[in-house]
Amino acid sequence: MLILTVLQGPDKGRQFKLPDNEPQLIGRSSEALPLTDQTISRRHAELTPDSGRWIINDLESSNGTYVNGQKVQKRRLLQPGDQIRTGLTLMLYGQEVPATRHEGVRVARPGEMDVAVSATVVSSDDSMIMAVPDARAAAAVQLRVIYDITNLIGSTLEQQDLLERVMDLIFDYFNADRGFILLQDSPNDRPAPVVLRHRVQPKRKVDGQITVSRTIVQHVMHKAEGVLSSNAMTDQRFASGDSVQAYAIRSAMCVPIKFKDRLFGVIHIDSQVANFTYTEDQLRLLTAIGVQTGLALSNASLYAERLQRERLAAVGQTVASLSHSIKNILQGMRGGADVVELGLKKENMKLVRSGWGIVSRNLDRIYDLTMNMLAYSKQRKPELEMTNLPVLLDEIITLVQQLYDTKEVALIVDTDPDMPPVPVDASGVHQAVLNLLHNALDAVEAKTGAVSLRCEFDPEGQRARIHVNDNGPGIDAVNRQRLFQPFYSTKGQRGTGLGLAVTKKILQEHGGTIDVESTPGTGTTITLNFSISPTAAPQSADTHGPPA
Repeated sequence: MLILTVLQGPDKGRQFKLPDNEPQLIGRSSEALPLTDQTISRRHAELTPDSGRWIINDLESSNGTYVNGQKVQKRRLLQPGDQIRTGLTLMLYGQEVPATRHEGVRVARPGEMDVAVSATVVSSDDSMIMAVPDARAAAAVQLRVIYDITNLIGSTLEQQDLLERVMDLIFDYFNADRGFILLQDSPNDRPAPVVLRHRVQPKRKVDGQITVSRTIVQHVMHKAEGVLSSNAMTDQRFASGDSVQAYAIRSAMCVPIKFKDRLFGVIHIDSQVANFTYTEDQLRLLTAIGVQTGLALSNASLYAERLQRERLAAVGQTVASLSHSIKNILQGMRGGADVVELGLKKENMKLVRSGWGIVSRNLDRIYDLTMNMLAYSKQRKPELEMTNLPVLLDEIITLVQQLYDTKEVALIVDTDPDMPPVPVDASGVHQAVLNLLHNALDAVEAKTGAVSLRCEFDPEGQRARIHVNDNGPGIDAVNRQRLFQPFYSTKGQRGTGLGLAVTKKILQEHGGTIDVESTPGTGTTITLNFSISPTAAPQSADTHGPPA
């Protein structure tokens, strides 16, 4: 059933159903469409049926008849959604249809919702350069919007946050009652709602759903142009004569989110016609926002792709480095196992013990590699506790002393037994110092090598320092630049390239620094600097004693 709904004028809210075969007179003397507007003629215009459609013709009225703002000069075929103005009365021509719901945005099936396109604007890169209108106020608004949306592009690369902020900006500058953004992942996918906004949050969930014409959305996406339209989603409740202000008679704009050849989706906003009607200038402005949003999404997509490539490259490098290190360790274990097997066959225990020594050393290497991998990959906050560093260093020396003795390398320890406890993560410091002592042992020559371990506390600077010095060959400038790079090692098959990277990470977790002093031919000194902040020390209230 086709209907006329009065949007403005003395008869606002009334609804007139149009019969199938009888011409209808619009005017003060009409019995079928009785209007009380004194600014229209007695016989103002005539509606004539034509095979299910209606044609309007002005009857030489004094004030004229207008359809969508254009004066009717001759017979004109009406389209669903057309706005007809006679005097002070504005009527909407449409059809009663039900609508379906879909995830907060209700997309009407073809023919379900009538729309009238008032204007279109092609979306292109040129849309970002607005044609400045004559009105200075409008020009200032447009320039401000473009300025804000341009700033928004560089402020965030996260898609959902970007689109939410775009909708915030749109609601700030357009008198929108409702709005949503639809996106599609690929040209063959159905666009899905990602942002849904109401100026006044509906009390009921069903009222929060927005209906949009599938025809308009498809037109915007296929033609890549913005559309200014009105819709006529009629309701049986209109028959009561209530005001249509609370119902879905709306002026709407729908524009593509597009940059160059890539179409991302659409932006749709609407407002009740009784409150506000959009203009072509606003359509051009929203189209420019759609292009800028497309540019922002394109930048975010390129950034995500680059980040993914970098991650894949890092994963590939990590896997290759780990595979190489593990292969070397397994080769050592395989060689030791062969020696053990040969000793067992010959019943030669000396040979067995020699082979087992090779296996044991490689077991230690794979254990160290695994612990360093866990320490490097796991992000954690250090568990600070008041720690006596000299006691902790004595425990570490006990672990490495046999290795130093086997290689006949001197290990010199210089610690202050009166040094006060300091707040550090004991397990982290243990691993960091152990890595440095292993590196120093590998760097020096057997029998002539010497490594010193020194610990001190600076009460004025509130710092604790641990120094590890060796008389090895030193580190040249090229290797110093890559010293803390993961999986980079100068030890060949004996190194994993994780020891110093893990040590630096542990110092960073403590808020400290690591210093390297090295000259080729004179040895190397690495210093761990722990900044002791008063707020870092555990408080007595944080210490829990045993239950009573």
